[in-house]
Amino acid sequence: MSKVDWKPGNMVYPLPAVMVTVGNSPENYNIITIAWTGTICSDPPMCYISVRKGRHSYPILKETGEFVINLTTKDLSYATDWCGVRSGRQYDKFKEMHLTPGKASVVSAPIIEESPVNIECKVTQVVELGTHDMFMAEVVNVKADEKFIDERSGAFSLFKAKLLCYSHGNYYEVGKRIGKFGYAVEKKKRKKTVRK
Repeated sequence: MSKVDWKPGNMVYPLPAVMVTVGNSPENYNIITIAWTGTICSDPPMCYISVRKGRHSYPILKETGEFVINLTTKDLSYATDWCGVRSGRQYDKFKEMHLTPGKASVVSAPIIEESPVNIECKVTQVVELGTHDMFMAEVVNVKADEKFIDERSGAFSLFKAKLLCYSHGNYYEVGKRIGKFGYAVEKKKRKKTVRK
């Protein structure tokens, strides 16, 4: 196997492509598309988003200390991209993309009703890094679309939701399941033999 060295850069792909909602009243509601996001702790449940200081949402985030991560789908791909290349300074993104701002259960920021999962977050710390500042947050509530919840197991099917991910400037639909966590060490079930 032959490998070449590249200059240091972000090569952790794919990433979720999410629409983050901010604001505490309809007058300052905004949507920002983000791929620099992820889990940072299980207990308490915590995540982060990284945002450039020049983005319209940045001062709103600093002022309110709350946001909602709205997972995106194949059907929301156009809106996801549009909200990432247009500024809330010039556009009402909810109106332009025909998205519905809904009421969150805990935070003041709106949810996107069309999103299958809305993750409500309260900022615990802002870390100044370089091009982006990281907003570390505690997850205080999660809303999930009932149509993607299995009636028998109660599990949410991320695959049925056709979630989006982002890699090197391109969007992709989450693909085929190849295994579950721990399948590499799972004991094989023996077939029962029927005695005649």
